[in-house]
Amino acid sequence: MRVLVVGGAGYIGSHVCRALAARGDEPIVFDNFCSGHRHAVKWGELVEGDIRNPADIARALSVHSPDAVMHFAANIEVGSGETQPLDFWDNNVGGVINLLKEMQAANCRTLVFSSTCATYGIPETVPMTEDEPQAPINVYGRTKLAVETMLSDLARCGHIDYAALRYFNACGASPDGDIGEEHDPETHLIPNALKAAAGLGGKMKLFGTDYPTRDGTCIRDYIHVVDLADVHLRALDHLIAGRGSFACNVGTGDGFTVREVLDAIARVTGRPVPFEEHPRRAGDPPVLSANTARAKSLLGFEPQHSSIDEIVADAWRFHQKVWAAELAELANQEQMEIA
Repeated sequence: MRVLVVGGAGYIGSHVCRALAARGDEPIVFDNFCSGHRHAVKWGELVEGDIRNPADIARALSVHSPDAVMHFAANIEVGSGETQPLDFWDNNVGGVINLLKEMQAANCRTLVFSSTCATYGIPETVPMTEDEPQAPINVYGRTKLAVETMLSDLARCGHIDYAALRYFNACGASPDGDIGEEHDPETHLIPNALKAAAGLGGKMKLFGTDYPTRDGTCIRDYIHVVDLADVHLRALDHLIAGRGSFACNVGTGDGFTVREVLDAIARVTGRPVPFEEHPRRAGDPPVLSANTARAKSLLGFEPQHSSIDEIVADAWRFHQKVWAAELAELANQEQMEIA
């Protein structure tokens, strides 16, 4: 298949492009490089464009005539959404409206959409099923829920076949260390904790130590980005086979506390993670984990790479490459101090 991967130069998009190419499909990367990376465009042709510009989308669809579209281009930093909501609505919703209009004009009706567990807000039950009320508590979650609602309306009219994949905590990197997580600013636990362990970022901030969990810190469901890429391909195959639109959680069904993640980093890298304790952040639930029964029954999906040690090992391998110059400089400074 030929697949237009919108946001294909980003963290998850680039891993999906790699997985598509590995099985013989043809990814076409569509990206404006607002947050993606040119060095991550290694699989498939590049179309440089912006989903906020309908002409860019129309050009990509006209030139390449894809069988399907996968969408990853979104503003994701939750804090920014609270201070710059119009940017989030413009890109995350307005951009998708442009995409859907141009897909309809090009008679391309298959879409795999990158959604999020943030559409649920504060869970009433855990693990969370897809029947959990969707009551997002931030702009990011509200924009993703708006797109899910729009897709449902279009599917009901017979205009599109879609999959909305509600991720939990995406993490890790390709096992060869070739591509991985490079957000700016980086707000995710594992890369920030690895940086602190490497001695490059100062102490990591640990928010909340008094939650009703096994060690007082938040529990989150971490899924390896390689497993995440796999479930996207399964969702695409499901749609192409005519099995119908759906939404489902994408996680492991398990979870680790922040302290358990820090312990895994120390175990894998041989370096303890320096951290300082801070009060809870507003809106952080004690536990977020996925009920994965629907992904298993619909798609036959079960994570294969999401043990916490494998996630950390792959992320560490990637970041050692990215931080090679800084690590070398730090090592030289340490040697000079010893001398």
